[in-house]
Amino acid sequence: MLHGAAYAHLGLDWHYGRHEVREHELAGFLDGLDRSWRGISATMPLKEELFRIADEWDDAVALTGAANTLLLTDDGRRIARNTDIAGIERALRDAGVDEVRHASIAGAGATARSVLVALAGMGAHSASVAVRDAGRAGALVAVAEQLDLELDLVRLGDLEHVVEGADVVAWTLPNGVGLSQVLPFDARTTAVALDVTYHPWPGPLAAQWLEVGGRVASGRDMLLHQAVRQVRFFVSGQTDEPLDNEASIELAMRTALDAA
Repeated sequence: MLHGAAYAHLGLDWHYGRHEVREHELAGFLDGLDRSWRGISATMPLKEELFRIADEWDDAVALTGAANTLLLTDDGRRIARNTDIAGIERALRDAGVDEVRHASIAGAGATARSVLVALAGMGAHSASVAVRDAGRAGALVAVAEQLDLELDLVRLGDLEHVVEGADVVAWTLPNGVGLSQVLPFDARTTAVALDVTYHPWPGPLAAQWLEVGGRVASGRDMLLHQAVRQVRFFVSGQTDEPLDNEASIELAMRTALDAA
């Protein structure tokens, strides 16, 4: 609905649909596309595989090891981008975050890596990360080392002990993972919660913040803003320069999201 609203607003006769593709099927799926295809978006667990099969990528994709967007060029190249980082930062700024010093993050997957990069770009110098399996956090640790960012790993059950003093508390775990502990009141009233869940809403972290009137950067806003960057990429071939009248495009997309 987001993309469809954008292309309709731009007067483009483009179709944006959905396909369920498993990791081992992605390369074959792409090989089977004809030249009428402009690109694809990918959700987890395809983001790492999308990076592996791309021909070109930028520094953000290389740093996170993950891409959520692939542009298919007329000459057959596959160019990968990670628009999640920009979507995360814009969602945080919409929630009133101008600068970050320390953050707490639940989860250590591809989305957590994008969150870490976005937070570092906003000034963060340290983060506590609560994980279900420390053995799967190696890629996140490597990103933190490249960013020269101090990282402290704890068990997910200890999240309540590492949120005090954080400017941002982020939830990046997949749908179905619950938050059984009630996080400290002070953290919920001082830090901004970034909950990347967008359906169902609110997600586990956002629900606790909303209970006390805390500030929340929603997964819906992140979804919208990363999609705006994808639209830029598919239409113009780049992600950094806004399209003409982009504010009206974004408004059309937000209206479609609200209607949903």
